[in-house]
Amino acid sequence: MNRRFDINNKGHLMLGGMDSTELAKEYGTPLYVMEEDTILSAMREYKASVDRFYDGNGLICYASKAFSCKEIYRIAMREGLGTDVVSGGELYTALSVGFPAEKICFHGNNKSDKEIEYALESGVGRIVVDNAEELERLSAAAERLKIKAPVLFRIKPGVDAHTHSFVMTGQIDSKFGFAIETGEAEAVIAKAVKMPNIIYKGIHCHIGSQIHELLPFTETAKIMMDFMGRIKKETGADTNELNLGGGFGIIYTDEDDRIEYPSYMKAVSEIIHEKSEELGLKLPFILMEPGRSIVGEAGTTLYTVGAVKTIPNIRTYVSVDGGMFDNPRYILYGSKYDFLLANKADQPAVNRVTVAGKCCESGDLLGENVPLGNAESGDICAVFSTGAYNYSMSSNYNRNVIPPVVFVKDGKARVVVKPQTYEDLVRNDI
Repeated sequence: MNRRFDINNKGHLMLGGMDSTELAKEYGTPLYVMEEDTILSAMREYKASVDRFYDGNGLICYASKAFSCKEIYRIAMREGLGTDVVSGGELYTALSVGFPAEKICFHGNNKSDKEIEYALESGVGRIVVDNAEELERLSAAAERLKIKAPVLFRIKPGVDAHTHSFVMTGQIDSKFGFAIETGEAEAVIAKAVKMPNIIYKGIHCHIGSQIHELLPFTETAKIMMDFMGRIKKETGADTNELNLGGGFGIIYTDEDDRIEYPSYMKAVSEIIHEKSEELGLKLPFILMEPGRSIVGEAGTTLYTVGAVKTIPNIRTYVSVDGGMFDNPRYILYGSKYDFLLANKADQPAVNRVTVAGKCCESGDLLGENVPLGNAESGDICAVFSTGAYNYSMSSNYNRNVIPPVVFVKDGKARVVVKPQTYEDLVRNDI
């Protein structure tokens, strides 16, 4: 494992200046731990890049789906970011802490009428239209409410992002957005600019997730700028905003390469500036929507080891007190992680084991053939880079309770999401 981490003189893993075993003792396990400085650093790096390469003519919108709770919206708000939401629940959570609605983008491929009206009544800055039917329902809702709906259109640029097929969203065969190749994207915008209750602000794209290459992003920028030129030529409409989505990869294991985000921002900005001049277009207001790359590496999940079962000449199972209910990504995507015994962090990973969860499923695994030290019952097992899509995808499967979330910074910890109780599990039962 090439990952850098702090180890104290007891041989224990340190997180945010705190002994991880003490965190496990105080808050119990499973436990989501988020290092706040990592989150702040990523947010500030993105914002500084927009200010530098676009002269401040842009907005970083934190992608809520990676990790949504009140505190992450408070932090994003303090750091001057916007946010994107994909449900009425995410929108409600953001608004509940006073997040400025004008800095919210509302996404989703199948928004309900209730969600559309909620977004309009709340005054969100941008509603990202995903299909022709939604445009009609949005226009009708805006007419009923006697307001105008500010919209972006989600465009499929047709770029292969070389990622897992479940998280590729920019190619033509996707449930998201309008395709350029078929002409549907141009046709829907031509229609929208004539609709009295619609304000056409711009276009949006998202080519996938966990991307570690620069080329897909620069190629996408070229395609989107060329499309903006076509829209201007064919409809006379100005595309004032270009939302380039997110998808920037993070480090899960040694197999992953890091993209330095300022390098990405610089390369894409050069394309946008060049194309604006070439096509005679006004430089668009740029939006980007990083999520995983802001919170992913900030997160570590702590578990307590239970049974250790060795099947001779087959494998060793190290069972922990969590599993697919707090991290379903391995069973969904085969996602790989780095593991470490937090209370034996200074000891070598001499074994290859399968880390198993506690759910009543043979497939409830967190990793197979992973390097780990000599695990014993009672050890604390740390899993790194779990800040994105772990808490947000957690469930109550087998009526397990969802773990709490603790933020750590400068040797201090604070709970930002309380642990569920058994009473929470039955609260809505009748």
